[in-house]
Amino acid sequence: MRLALLLVHTVVAAMWLGSMGYSLFVVQPRLSRLAGGDAVRVEELHRELAQGNRRPVVGLIATLWVTGIALVRDVTPLLGVKAGALAVATALFWWVSWRAWPRRVFALPAELPALQRRFRTVAVLMFALVGLAFAAGVVTGSG
Repeated sequence: MRLALLLVHTVVAAMWLGSMGYSLFVVQPRLSRLAGGDAVRVEELHRELAQGNRRPVVGLIATLWVTGIALVRDVTPLLGVKAGALAVATALFWWVSWRAWPRRVFALPAELPALQRRFRTVAVLMFALVGLAFAAGVVTGSG
């Protein structure tokens, strides 16, 4: 049973990290190029791609927490780093999804460049946190 939990936990963590990396470093720059730097057009493309993605990511995060808690045997400082990084990434996802995204959807065209920069900054931070949690899990053998 532990091996199955570990596999699920590791695969889900890799999925979240990989999808974030692909979005940040492949999709988002390409959207900007396709839109010719037009912030309004970039926003339209982002909204189209983001449609319906909240639930699957919430599922990934919930799966990470449930399987991660089930895998805990000993509390170590590195496990604390992993849990802390995942907790902050989870909080940032909540903020992006339920606070910042509605603001972005209803933003005026002049507000979009600043909001898009802020989102990118938060996304890079989330990517770093999920990467840190993933690396800590690999080192501790807990996914």
